[in-house]
Amino acid sequence: MTVPPAAESTARQANQPLRHSIVLFFVLASFWLSWSGHVEQPLLAFGLASCGLVVVICRRMQIVDAEGAPLRLGLRPLPYAVWLVKEVIEANFHVARRLLDPRLPIRPQLIRLKASQSEDLTRVVYANSITLTPGTVSVAIEDDEIVVHALTHSAADEDKSGEMDRRVTQLEGSRKS
Repeated sequence: MTVPPAAESTARQANQPLRHSIVLFFVLASFWLSWSGHVEQPLLAFGLASCGLVVVICRRMQIVDAEGAPLRLGLRPLPYAVWLVKEVIEANFHVARRLLDPRLPIRPQLIRLKASQSEDLTRVVYANSITLTPGTVSVAIEDDEIVVHALTHSAADEDKSGEMDRRVTQLEGSRKS
């Protein structure tokens, strides 16, 4: 017996936990409110309605899942985000100094970094964090390694130190094996 496509789609939507949709709605609403700053009744209603529409569309596309709303991470991303912002600011100064002072060498290189994360989500967070830091770009993720283009030896050494890898791995928490 074959299941009609509409029934199959409805069954898959039912498998998506409602809590992920609720979290997605509140995250979208929080960003909308903080970025728009509008609290007047009509605009607030339209903003919340648009957030609700996005959640409905995401559910129909079946992209509301544990990766899209990683509840299991809890508040662990907050201290990491603060640390990452500090690293981005420091790397900006480092790169700007290299570009403005012709005596300082720029020696691009490709390096391979071991990614010790056990989950795809945190491995992608690690690769994206490398790319967000000026002077380095994640080129590829190959199994448990990330190929990184570094602008200077010191940028490569900073990545090789493993500090970022360790901090991203901590995001996994007790789920890490």
